[in-house]
Amino acid sequence: MDIEILLWLQDFREATDNILTPAMKWLSHDLMIWPVMVPFVIYWCLSKKAGLFLIISVSISRFFNAIMKVAACVYRPWIQDPRIIPAGSRPSSYSFPSGHTMWSAPIFGGLAVLGRRSKFAVSLCGLVIVLVAFARMYLGVHTPQDVICGTLAGLAAVWLASVIINHPEHENKYLIAGVLLCIAGIAYTVMKSYPMDYADGKLIVDPFKMTFDTFYGVGIMSGLILGRLIERKFIRFQVTGFNVKGVILAVIGLIPVYFIQATFAGDYKLLYEVLEGMFTVRGGRFVMGFMLTFWTVAAWPCVIKFTGGRE
Repeated sequence: MDIEILLWLQDFREATDNILTPAMKWLSHDLMIWPVMVPFVIYWCLSKKAGLFLIISVSISRFFNAIMKVAACVYRPWIQDPRIIPAGSRPSSYSFPSGHTMWSAPIFGGLAVLGRRSKFAVSLCGLVIVLVAFARMYLGVHTPQDVICGTLAGLAAVWLASVIINHPEHENKYLIAGVLLCIAGIAYTVMKSYPMDYADGKLIVDPFKMTFDTFYGVGIMSGLILGRLIERKFIRFQVTGFNVKGVILAVIGLIPVYFIQATFAGDYKLLYEVLEGMFTVRGGRFVMGFMLTFWTVAAWPCVIKFTGGRE
């Protein structure tokens, strides 16, 4: 049934001369870069608790997406059925679950939770989640199973983040659990066996390259854990407020975030090359993920504190 749905969408794409393809590619690409900055702006400018809730949601989802991919080892739709012809590039990673939906669901699902008093806000966030999932199927890079399970897993991360953020008395236990999960995730990814199937003399999916995403996800979790510990114990910054000064600080703070996200989305290679030159390939991916959350949770808040945040 998954393949039949993708074939129907493929026929529709061809019959309409790819009229929707640019919009679907935009949803897939730009939503990997810009929305992830929203939690950081909220965290720096408006509410530490609300922003941290969103950051935890995204971090948990990103970590478990990488683990689930290497656990399931499901090939992309065109490997499952050669009749599938994706629109655009052919990702060389595993297919299940969809990383894009597990990236968008915790952001917009979390925003829906924060704005739950507004039916319009909840409906808009829900629409974005559905559109991202549809875009991945429309482009032929994910099956309905991939996007449905990815969306549900992303929303489960929102629920787990709400449990964590609403029980601050157990925060130390959550931080320890996060460290143990990171260690277990790396060990599992490196030690597990992978399918070694070939097509045209090449590995369909290189297991070594698949571990990159896990190291990136573990880096995100590690940066969040250490950053939260340092911010809570030593920095304790106060939000700037959504004013001229706060907006300027947020824009400056988002510059490195943009380059990390754009690199992850495939726009830049320089950051990869620099980090991989300084560390190993896996180490470079870990450092990139670590930089993303540690910068936003602790490093830039330290700057905000010394420039005078407010209650």
